[in-house]
Amino acid sequence: MIALLQRVSEASVSVDNKVVGEIDQGLLVLLAIEPDDNQEKAKRLAEKVAGYRIFEDENGKMNLNVKQINGDILVVSQFTLAANTSKGLRPSFTSAAPPKLSEELYQYFCQQLRLLDFVVPTGIFGADMQVRLLNDGPVTINLQC
Repeated sequence: MIALLQRVSEASVSVDNKVVGEIDQGLLVLLAIEPDDNQEKAKRLAEKVAGYRIFEDENGKMNLNVKQINGDILVVSQFTLAANTSKGLRPSFTSAAPPKLSEELYQYFCQQLRLLDFVVPTGIFGADMQVRLLNDGPVTINLQC
């Protein structure tokens, strides 16, 4: 399971020119599911995302997590993060989980964040989405479980 975290001042995701999810300050999480992923990994990754300290404290150090800054988390499924790029000039997506498993674990991951008392707007799984963000820093972190 791969989560690309982006610390944002604001972010939104649209489908068919309609905003379906948006946040102000917080995290944009682009999430990819791999074939061996399961609910245990999804829960562990959700806890890690929630606790990851990438927001600045009063001394300018990355010591605060998204809850401590009263931020929200926008989650967007992105199977392309699981691309195998080791050969040639075209990515292979055989390392991404099948759509049924991916959607189940994507929904479970979002549910786990909500159980941690976060507002978690999302994109629409499998849709052609446009993501807008104002990356803060920029800070982008690749987490894997």
